[in-house]
Amino acid sequence: MHEAPGATLDNVMPRRKPNPRNSSARSQRDPRPIGDVFGRTEDGPGGAETFVVRTIPGSRAVKTYRCPGCDHEIAPGTAHIVAWAVDGGEDDRRHWHTGCWRGRHTRTITRRWS
Repeated sequence: MHEAPGATLDNVMPRRKPNPRNSSARSQRDPRPIGDVFGRTEDGPGGAETFVVRTIPGSRAVKTYRCPGCDHEIAPGTAHIVAWAVDGGEDDRRHWHTGCWRGRHTRTITRRWS
């Protein structure tokens, strides 16, 4: 290691890690939903209905669910979306992978419930 004249390891300050809150990469991503405990509303698959949407953190995901967007399981501990039609009520809740919910306008639902 090359040292500056008069510098020793005792008086050299280590570099600080950049603060992720001030990072430009963070500001380019989609903002995380804050305070959506009661749900937010978004267009549903196909855009015909309005859905109530909740974000479920991985720490609160304790059961296995099946995503209607891809028909694959959502494992316990996986952050995901819960959505239901405004007119349908919470009994019609469906658990979606976050990516499947974001892509709901470009693909069809693979599973329907009666």
